Amino acid sequence: MAGLIGLRTWKAGIEFRNIRFEKNGKMMSPRVFTEPSEQVSYNWDMLRPAGVKASFAIDSTAGYNGKNAQVITFESGSGKVGVANRGLNRWGIAVRKGQKFQGRLYLKETQLSGPVTVALQSADGSKTYASKTLTNIGADWQKFPFEFTASEADSKAKLTITLSSKGKLWVDQVVLMGTGKDQFAGLPIRADIGNALVAQGLTFLRYAGTMVNSPEYRFKKMIGDPDKRPLYRGHWNHYSTNGFGIEEFLQYCEAANITPCFAINIYETPEDMADMVEYFNGDASTKWGAIRAKNGHPKAYGVKYIEIGNEEVLFNGDSKEGYEEYVTRFKLLHQAMKQKDNALILIHSAWWRPASPNMEYVFKELNGKADYWDLHVGGDNPNEGLETDKKLTEMIGMFRKWDPATKMQIAVFEENGSKHGMQRALGHATNLNAIRRHNEYVLTSSPANALEPYLQNDNDWNQGQIFFTPTQVWGMPPFYSQKMQSENHLPLRVHSASEGGLDVTATRSEDGKTLALHVVNTGVEARQAEISITGFDGNRSNVQIFTLSGELTAENSPQKPEAYRTIESKGTLAGNAPGYDFPPHSYTILKLKR
Repeated sequence: MAGLIGLRTWKAGIEFRNIRFEKNGKMMSPRVFTEPSEQVSYNWDMLRPAGVKASFAIDSTAGYNGKNAQVITFESGSGKVGVANRGLNRWGIAVRKGQKFQGRLYLKETQLSGPVTVALQSADGSKTYASKTLTNIGADWQKFPFEFTASEADSKAKLTITLSSKGKLWVDQVVLMGTGKDQFAGLPIRADIGNALVAQGLTFLRYAGTMVNSPEYRFKKMIGDPDKRPLYRGHWNHYSTNGFGIEEFLQYCEAANITPCFAINIYETPEDMADMVEYFNGDASTKWGAIRAKNGHPKAYGVKYIEIGNEEVLFNGDSKEGYEEYVTRFKLLHQAMKQKDNALILIHSAWWRPASPNMEYVFKELNGKADYWDLHVGGDNPNEGLETDKKLTEMIGMFRKWDPATKMQIAVFEENGSKHGMQRALGHATNLNAIRRHNEYVLTSSPANALEPYLQNDNDWNQGQIFFTPTQVWGMPPFYSQKMQSENHLPLRVHSASEGGLDVTATRSEDGKTLALHVVNTGVEARQAEISITGFDGNRSNVQIFTLSGELTAENSPQKPEAYRTIESKGTLAGNAPGYDFPPHSYTILKLKR
């Protein structure tokens, strides 16, 4: 065969060496060479029409904020040269006719004789929907805010930054977002995504995960002007910008009326964590409260829940030294934060290993200091709740054995898996049935992940409840499982028992006027059940019924975003032991009122 062989290391921690290949029965070592290449940031595309001589490079010495800046050099010819961004995964930027955008970028130049143009264009560049001409660019970095309004609709537009005259241009920190109704409560969050989380009925949201274990994940790098926040090496990506951090998360929860909890890196200093608590909860007259007010939020956030760490001592095995190190760090940060706000509720994240003697050590060291122990469970198995029930029963029993008077309880802060279809919806329903049985000991259960870009699973946790594209947001079956439970939540548990393979719990309102039965059928066949209710003289001829069902692999898609969703209906439960058919692979709530 004729031709060339190329080896690619793009976005991968790979190196090649000692390359050999066979040609005509003979082993040969190739001559490996790298020609000077033009460099464009991997989220961007090069724009260089025929007839223009230009070059592109990444400058790793002169970024406005961070390591790199894009350099575009126009050498000769006629035309527009620059870079283009087509949004996440190069899907395209969704644009409506008349839609107003806002943005900003940082520029500097050397011997640039003309302006720079920022524009929204069609994918092939043949149409321009909006543009802004930027002038007076100097030799030092300057911020250039801009606004423009799209003249046409296009679901696959691109943002371009171009120059058409000789000179050298540096570009950094480019931001484009919607305005007005396209933002959630004026925050840098898509309104449709923010509203979907609200529509799901979320009352508690955790902001955490392996991201907080990154050595450079630090609170003080997440506040102030987002364009000036230090970039760092994240866990999932080489570069994390801190453009969305703990404070933006709190602002979203505040606007959405959701109780927030966030996690911190265990190697934060006690001094910084004391400052953090003052920043979020202190009066504007305090040092850090005044900084918060200067940053645009005069009112204290009133943070209540903080988790110290995430899945600590998980990855290096059952290490006594690891647990001792975590306990030491927890105590230091606990003391510093509690001195600032004694009302804080703190969650510890030592990885739970019930067979390990280290569990008793951790418990006794943190008993009276940590309010909750974070337990992570599975979520993919439709019958996951059975295992979760066992874990909770065992965990609570061990707590009571070690200290019968303990006030330490459990927070299930992650239901983890790799699925987002009906199977996961049933797993979440049985998990919450299990947690409902232990509700006096468990704060909450948070399925991961709340949000996921469609077809973009870059960390193997393909378990989103809400999916999105540039033009659309929709819920997967677990979204509806969560929404059903939220909308039909009743605070008091009622004794229930079942036979025949159905997973059942019951709850009632505080005034005793409403009763809800949560029934999960994980079987492949419909189950007919006799329902016996005592002590509740309800109206059984007008029962509200909420049903979610489908094949285990069933998912919603952009083309059919509500193919599998909750169906509401009315029914009758007549007699002392009425029968009801529960569909295969289903989660059903029967709601009765006096």
